[in-house]
Amino acid sequence: MANGEEDDIPATSGSPDASLTQDDNFTVTSHAGLAYPWGDAAPAAGETIRIANGISWARIPMPGSLGHINSWLLDDADEDGEGVAVVDTGICLTMCSDAWKALYAGALADARITRVFGTHLHPDHIGLAGWIAKKRGVKLWMTRGEMLTARAIIADSSDTAPEELLVQSRAAGWDDAAIEAQRTRGWNMFQRMIFPLPRGYMRIEDGDRIAMGAHQWRVVTGSGHSPEHACLWNEREGILVSGDQVLPRISSNVSVNITEPDADPLGEWLASIDKLLRVVPPDVITCPAHGEPFKGLHVRLTALRDEHRMRLYKVAEAVSERPMRAVETFPLLFSRPIGEHNLGLATGEALAHLKRLEVEGRVRKEDRDGVWWYHGVA
Repeated sequence: MANGEEDDIPATSGSPDASLTQDDNFTVTSHAGLAYPWGDAAPAAGETIRIANGISWARIPMPGSLGHINSWLLDDADEDGEGVAVVDTGICLTMCSDAWKALYAGALADARITRVFGTHLHPDHIGLAGWIAKKRGVKLWMTRGEMLTARAIIADSSDTAPEELLVQSRAAGWDDAAIEAQRTRGWNMFQRMIFPLPRGYMRIEDGDRIAMGAHQWRVVTGSGHSPEHACLWNEREGILVSGDQVLPRISSNVSVNITEPDADPLGEWLASIDKLLRVVPPDVITCPAHGEPFKGLHVRLTALRDEHRMRLYKVAEAVSERPMRAVETFPLLFSRPIGEHNLGLATGEALAHLKRLEVEGRVRKEDRDGVWWYHGVA
């Protein structure tokens, strides 16, 4: 992890367009029932795209399959005048900090940063939050569940994987070679991708209404992907900054992990989908962490819910025919090959689906010498 100085932001990590800023002639596209008002446009380096009154869009490049994170810039006025609040920041890597420097020299050259929001604790969202907060002399705003969990993970660093993780992997059906590779990879990837967080922060809670100049942003929390994920909803302008709680083309990872090995994150995720369907209207412009702004929030939420329900059905049917370990459910859950690079994520998701089926009384778990076998329930 960086030790707190700007020059110590690492250049690499083991983790995972032409500018249209001044162009109003966007080509609207649609896909899977969603409409994309800006088509496949994306902000170029150092530039932003205006989305609506009160919000602009910047894109921060990242390594890995996602390739970027969207940072949402909210108009913010306080006693010191006009300013910009930053929502989500990118990983603590030079390619991300260089993107911010390009913004400071470009679209944000005359802007004053007023505060930083982290929608949730994952490094692509808060990796540079501490860096921006320190450099600009502002506070970090997060939910308590996200901040305290981030601090707990950062404090738990080791050159070898903890025994609890190895036990869980064996229980899920990993072979000895995969477990040994996991052991030697260590337990400090998260820490290396986050610039030191400030000791103090501003807590936000579900239902809070945050005044920023002429705008009010309501906090709407969800869970399952992370403990207390915060979305920001501008009711008057019809804008939802959704973070990873709603993504247009991919489904966020929902995993059982060793910090809460008996949790039911998929149950929390499904409940959060129902909450968003109930609370936020269908016609908002949804501004996600990855992908493009879109319309069709309820269409997407319903698709996400139905997709997980279909996966649960397939797994329940399969284990009713024969007992299965978590690793044997991968072909039922995922359309892509599972290898060493994504084995951990796939295992966490498989365990989350199996736990949900346990909670619903549709499967039961049997421990055979430290390996979990799942049986159907008649």
